[in-house]
Amino acid sequence: MLAASAFIKEAHTTLLYVVLAIIFLATAIAGTVLMALPFLLILVPVAVSIRYGPRFLSASRLAERRSLLERRAEEVLAQEELAPMRWAARLAPGGLPDIDGFEVGQVYQPGTGAMAGDFYDLYPTAVNRLTAVIGDVTGHGIEPSITAFQVKYLLRVFLRQYRDPGQAIEELNLMLSSSKGRPEELVSLCAVVFDQVAGTLRFASAGHPPAWLWHDGEVQPLRSTGPLLTLDPKGSYTSREVRLNSGDLLLLYTDGLTEARAGELLFGEERVAAMVRRDPGQDVNTLCKSLLEAAQDFASEPLGDDVAIVAIRRT
Repeated sequence: MLAASAFIKEAHTTLLYVVLAIIFLATAIAGTVLMALPFLLILVPVAVSIRYGPRFLSASRLAERRSLLERRAEEVLAQEELAPMRWAARLAPGGLPDIDGFEVGQVYQPGTGAMAGDFYDLYPTAVNRLTAVIGDVTGHGIEPSITAFQVKYLLRVFLRQYRDPGQAIEELNLMLSSSKGRPEELVSLCAVVFDQVAGTLRFASAGHPPAWLWHDGEVQPLRSTGPLLTLDPKGSYTSREVRLNSGDLLLLYTDGLTEARAGELLFGEERVAAMVRRDPGQDVNTLCKSLLEAAQDFASEPLGDDVAIVAIRRT
């Protein structure tokens, strides 16, 4: 429409210049006797302008409005495409902070859904204490993603308020259960507190898949110490403490890794433990990527669930 309007405008202007040229040519040839007649031809483009000018202006305004609406629609679509990625970056950031005394690696693979339900976090809760968290909210879409965001940042508050991760998770469960959320949304969660002075690892888990700890030459599971969040408002969560030596490795992950499926077979927890046992000294980022690639190779179809993996080694 813009091109058509421009063409009509140019054609009208060209016609006007042609008429003027004819007038001057006729005047030069005929002299002043016939001068009045050619000038009457100027009335032709003038009449066209008067007759069709409003239509040209109306078409131009309509085209401009439509162009503006299209630009706005493109901006909205671009924002809708970027929103899930930006949201996922808040829940499962591509880079975790550097912490003195630790090597940290992570990988995140979104599932088929537009919004993420997996999350992880790593931050100091005191001068000599480091906290690592990983969790998963059931379901897909915007609602589980909002719940994951709430859980992640509420837990930051409780873990700074309570030294014991089990008590912090207990308070979080009580708050989530009392709020008017969706009752079908369950949350699995594992919180680990590293005490750099005491050289210990203290953890609590709310129905989350077992973390694996490489310690004293063997891999041991850190299993759940309480039910899924919101499953029982009065649920009890205990904490357990393990000695942490230099070179010890902790691996956290969500169930999208272990539930990678080849027919009726699952990738499973033991395959995860076997990969840690095979080379516990490898680079932490390489370990995370290798685990994800192994699950993708194992699965007969693309992974449908989100996968988050975090590896932490004490140096």
